[in-house]
Amino acid sequence: MELVNPGIGLIFWMSVAFVAILYILGKFAWKPILKALKERETSIGEALQAADKAREEMKQMQFSNEQLLQEAKNERDAILAQARKIKDSIIEESKLKANEEANRILISAKESILKDSIIEESKLKANEEANRILISAKESIQNEKMSAITDLKNQIGELALEIARKILIRELSEPKKQEEYIKELIKDVKFN
Repeated sequence: MELVNPGIGLIFWMSVAFVAILYILGKFAWKPILKALKERETSIGEALQAADKAREEMKQMQFSNEQLLQEAKNERDAILAQARKIKDSIIEESKLKANEEANRILISAKESILKDSIIEESKLKANEEANRILISAKESIQNEKMSAITDLKNQIGELALEIARKILIRELSEPKKQEEYIKELIKDVKFN
């Protein structure tokens, strides 16, 4: 029954104890708690700003990567177009040479011997020579094409390496970012 109808002394001492606890909490606990909450709020805000900044940087890098890739494609197309022109001119030149050689062989065969068998043999030799020249031209074209493709691949590889180097320099330029990256790698190693 005393709890339902408490006495004045109980109320007084409970009030004193409550005020003392409030004072102790206000003096020693609330300030550190509020300070920790404020620090956490600040660090979360900074982290969100850093994430937004990183997102913007990634968009810019992606745009520049797409630009570089488009430039490389345009350069590749130009090189392939040039290789096709060279191929066509070599084939045309080879045909002309083959025809000239065939005509020369036919004329020399007609002048030296009038027999049909010798003329037929000359035609065969001319055709063989024309085929040999065409095969040689095709091999030359294929070699130049492979050389152009190899050069293009090397240029694209160099561009990719340069982009990766710039990204690493930018991302790991600050000691804090380096530490975060190392912690992230250590974290990955522990989970794996």
